Amino acid sequence: MEKRRVVVTGMGLVSPLGNDVETSFKHMIEGKNGIDFITLFDTTNWKVKIAGEVKNLNFEDFMEKREIRRSDRVTNLALVAAKEAYEQSGLKEIEDPFRFATYIGSGIGGLTTIYQETKTSVERGQHRISPFFIPNSIINMVGAKVGIKYQAKGGNLPSVTACSAATNSIGEAFRAIRDGYIDIAITGGSEAPVNDLGLGGFSSLKALDFSNDPNIASRPFDKTRSGFVIAEGAGILILETYEHAKKRKANILAEIVGYATTSDAFHMTAPDA
Repeated sequence: MEKRRVVVTGMGLVSPLGNDVETSFKHMIEGKNGIDFITLFDTTNWKVKIAGEVKNLNFEDFMEKREIRRSDRVTNLALVAAKEAYEQSGLKEIEDPFRFATYIGSGIGGLTTIYQETKTSVERGQHRISPFFIPNSIINMVGAKVGIKYQAKGGNLPSVTACSAATNSIGEAFRAIRDGYIDIAITGGSEAPVNDLGLGGFSSLKALDFSNDPNIASRPFDKTRSGFVIAEGAGILILETYEHAKKRKANILAEIVGYATTSDAFHMTAPDA
């Protein structure tokens, strides 16, 4: 079967630098720093006190209060980014929803839900655990809720590959479109690990920078680097065949021409350097 061309027609972004693509890019070019002291919870007893938090985002501007309460933060971030991407793509009527899929990855998924409901179980008993605990903990719920919103019925297949989850998800969506399995995909990644459990876990792993200086903490290529800065956000793309985009006269932003992935098969956390 002839390989099909795959293009990008929509982009959505929620990041510590801004709550849309334009603002995030503008602030990045201006050299602004999205890292600051944590406000989502009390860090008095934590060694690490800084993170890349999403700022000034009112979820009620994008969804109903009930929907917000019944979803983990990781899903709500993805829904905001997906809205921007979908609207930019100009997609309206989907001819065949079974040729339209979601590929939205995450390293951990609903970590805030996992932490809160575990705490509830210990402090108040198992009978007080929310019925939304399991649905909001699993990673595929992110793509599921985006799929429900836009009626993407062609599959919900997240890649769960730590820091490369979003890139792998985009690559797998690209392959599915290129090889003729689907025509359109909402793809990318979402992460919301800035909570007690996420901070504690990565701190214990000795993976985080302990300087607590927002201006120097993130320096991955510096010889004095000491760890990364935990952060949250979501990035979403709309992918489709070139023919489909051209037929509906969409504004094509980019073309994906290749994708590959490998594994060191070496160690749990260290690269084979």
